Amino acid sequence: MRSDEVQLLSFSNTIEIIGINPFVHLPKNVLNQLFIQAGRDKSPIPIKGTINGKSFIQTLVKYQGVWRFYVNETMLTAANSKLGDRASFEICFDPKSREIGMHPKLRKALDEHKQAKKIYDGLAPSLQREIVRYISFLKTEAAIDRNVERAIGFLMGKGRFIGRDHP
Repeated sequence: MRSDEVQLLSFSNTIEIIGINPFVHLPKNVLNQLFIQAGRDKSPIPIKGTINGKSFIQTLVKYQGVWRFYVNETMLTAANSKLGDRASFEICFDPKSREIGMHPKLRKALDEHKQAKKIYDGLAPSLQREIVRYISFLKTEAAIDRNVERAIGFLMGKGRFIGRDHP
């Protein structure tokens, strides 16, 4: 096995829901093996695998003291599953980086607006990633330009961005 390969861990479990979020509990032995594969037992842990034979990439998280494997709607649909169904899973730690690089236009705008850059640098890493991710997934140059401008305004206290008020 290469250092970037990890063993798939198999289990079956019932798809439950907490609030509006479908999830499954991981068997203790599977969870412990994921900790070994990841080299840590702290949330979040990136995982990949299959549900009923359909591939997914997801993140295992610990919330309110409990580890949960959230199963989103896309995964449920692909696996032809629904709440209350028992599904078959194969999962493993995903060692590939999930970092999204900052869009060059956002980087340039931050370089040109020193105060906005200072505020951005002081944000929690999760909020920085949210801004970067939002702009990175835009499809048109016009949308990118418009939202980079909105992001700078947001950082400077002028308006909302990504559903938030000024930090």
